[in-house]
Amino acid sequence: MFANSLALRMTEQFVRAYGHRPSSQERRSWERSIPALVSALRSAGLGQVEVLLEYALPLNSRRADAVLAGVHPRTGAPSYVVVELKQWSRALPDDDDQSLCHVEGYGRPVLHPVDQVRGYCRYLVDFNGALSDHPERVCGAAYLHNATERAVDGLRQRDEDAYGALFTGDQRGEFADFLRARLAPRSGAQAADALLAGRIAPSKQLMDVAAEEVRNREQFVLLDEQQVAYRMVMNAVRRARQSDHKEVVVITGGPGTGKSVIALSLLGELWRQGVTALHATGSSSFTTTMRKVAGSGKPAVRDLFKYFNSFMVAERNSIEVLICDEAHRIRETSANRYTRAAHRTGKAQVEELIDAARVPVFLLDEHQVVRPGEIGRVEDIRGAADAKGLQCRVIPLDGQFRCGGSEAYLHWVVALLGLDGGTPVPWLPDDRMELVVVDSPQEMEGFLEEQRALGYRARMSAGYCWPWTRNVSPGQELPADVVIGDWSRPWNVYGDRAVSGAPPAALWATDEAGFGQVGCVYTAQGFEYDWSGVIIGPDLVWRGDRWIVDRNASRDPVFRKKTPDSEVDRLVRNTYKVLLTRGMIGTVIYSTDPETRSELRALTAGNRVFA
Repeated sequence: MFANSLALRMTEQFVRAYGHRPSSQERRSWERSIPALVSALRSAGLGQVEVLLEYALPLNSRRADAVLAGVHPRTGAPSYVVVELKQWSRALPDDDDQSLCHVEGYGRPVLHPVDQVRGYCRYLVDFNGALSDHPERVCGAAYLHNATERAVDGLRQRDEDAYGALFTGDQRGEFADFLRARLAPRSGAQAADALLAGRIAPSKQLMDVAAEEVRNREQFVLLDEQQVAYRMVMNAVRRARQSDHKEVVVITGGPGTGKSVIALSLLGELWRQGVTALHATGSSSFTTTMRKVAGSGKPAVRDLFKYFNSFMVAERNSIEVLICDEAHRIRETSANRYTRAAHRTGKAQVEELIDAARVPVFLLDEHQVVRPGEIGRVEDIRGAADAKGLQCRVIPLDGQFRCGGSEAYLHWVVALLGLDGGTPVPWLPDDRMELVVVDSPQEMEGFLEEQRALGYRARMSAGYCWPWTRNVSPGQELPADVVIGDWSRPWNVYGDRAVSGAPPAALWATDEAGFGQVGCVYTAQGFEYDWSGVIIGPDLVWRGDRWIVDRNASRDPVFRKKTPDSEVDRLVRNTYKVLLTRGMIGTVIYSTDPETRSELRALTAGNRVFA
């Protein structure tokens, strides 16, 4: 009765917090695991300890099963225990990697529970001000309450520490002792309040730490599926080095799931180990920025960052590892009008990338395909691997860091644009992502200026619905091409040189001088900033009960007459998904169309909306 009642209340709270219902698997977990934890606390005499269930990690959509908040019995200081609850009855360690294990019912390796809870502890110390100066106040434990020691004895090979301990159902007494050693039988209300009120440290911006990540050591904590993906790639590299072996790895995930963080972590570690590894993208902005930031002052590091079309004449397996980031931007072929005749082989770009490396790694989000001719999909990569008789491992990422880690916001954007086949739903604020609807671009810019004055990063971007002056004479100001009523601003610089103080296109998203110009999807894709202002142009308008894509309102030169209407529709929606998911803290939306603004207001009723 207690389990069913608790699961029902948690389901109600979950829907309110995240905007969608929990899976049946999550609900079963609550019904079966939480009573086991409560029983352990009672037997330890810790009934007054505060229990924070499904504790959401800051700026991240991952949730710890439980955080116990109380008072340390020896020091009297706040004390916290992160608990990861597992229903597993049996688990086997991975033969090649102690950080991974195998559980019946899972089709692929999963992260060792000690590594999982250890990652949560480290992440909390990194991002919660209540712990950043007191890392000793937190510890972690994985409680496999259905398992016997014999059934999971192989997991004991993994070293344990204060952040990661392992207990089974056979060790209920030892688990109680562990809790009593860190929590006194006193009220934990104040400690819980302190943790919940802890200052959230700003997200480690990808480009700000890229140099240290590649040249020195890991700056990011990889969690759960991120760590699994990282380990599986490293294991593939080891197998390739130890034998005549080649395999393809595909890592999929939506905005902010950590694909580029994984890519940098891999590149940094491989480079430190002396493994021949390169990073490649199809984005001029992303590659140029990586070269500038991560390779600043060190040409050898800059040379690690390439473009997808850099491998047209590469020798087969000449690179040990090729990390293809933003792989949804892979094109049908690397050849263009400037390609020499001798290099026009007709070979598919994905085939070139696979051939170039012993372990090609592709990181992609299929909903970020925004140009005709981009074919970076799992089925394309898997098909190319199958044709060569190669094993292809696909690893999905679930958690997200962008958009404040707000699952609700990401679900809302997908529903808003109909990318899941559904219809828009009302926005229910979740205290993780702010959504602001404005009635003019002036209000948008003014709001973002206020955020910048508070120390936040902000950018404005728009659908490609205005002409773009490409050639600007030296000394001339950028033309204000984006004109909306009596408000006008320039597009970001077109090209690789600064113009009148405005940064080159590739650096628009990361250079503070980029504010004041309007970015397009090609300069925003792959980047993040605290506040994102998005102008929805006349290429996407709401009419009656549905979106209408007007291809004639688009000025994007990639759309040709022969581009089918259905493809234009898909790509325009994908474009706005990219733009609407760049913000870490909040998004400000303005539509040039009155009916569309009215619909957005209706969907965000009750949220902060500027008149």
